[in-house]
Amino acid sequence: MTSAAELVVTHSSPADTPSVEQLFIAYRHFYGRTGDDAKAAEFLRTRLSTGESRVLAARTAEKVVGFCQIYKQFSSLGLTVTWVLNDLFVLPEARGLGAGRALVVQTLREARAAGAVAVVLETMSDNEVAQTLYRSLGFVESHRDGEFVHYRNDLEGGDHV
Repeated sequence: MTSAAELVVTHSSPADTPSVEQLFIAYRHFYGRTGDDAKAAEFLRTRLSTGESRVLAARTAEKVVGFCQIYKQFSSLGLTVTWVLNDLFVLPEARGLGAGRALVVQTLREARAAGAVAVVLETMSDNEVAQTLYRSLGFVESHRDGEFVHYRNDLEGGDHV
């Protein structure tokens, strides 16, 4: 396919929407959420068109091979913003190129630059590959709830009040 050196992470553009929608649907299928593909695509389009989320796309010269979707979480008491890396998916044939790592690293960079105090995420408790990646990037397990493990990366330089 391509090498990790040829992988680029950018903000998803309108031209990427069909590719990102397909990745979003594949991500939902990975988690057993099938049957509502049109509704899922509309959900993603709404999040993007209203500015409720940001989507990063990992691309090779040929196509978009991965994405992540990020939401902001606000704390009225702490007067802080935490970024929630809610969705991350890489095409099976593109795994091993470093797309997942590149997406998370870019998320951390942008969150830090925006003054977020942390990035949080969760993954399936049996997804050891993802857990190894997250730990290697400074995420610390915060808790488990049934089938999910929750991670947090406290960002230096975040806007703590």
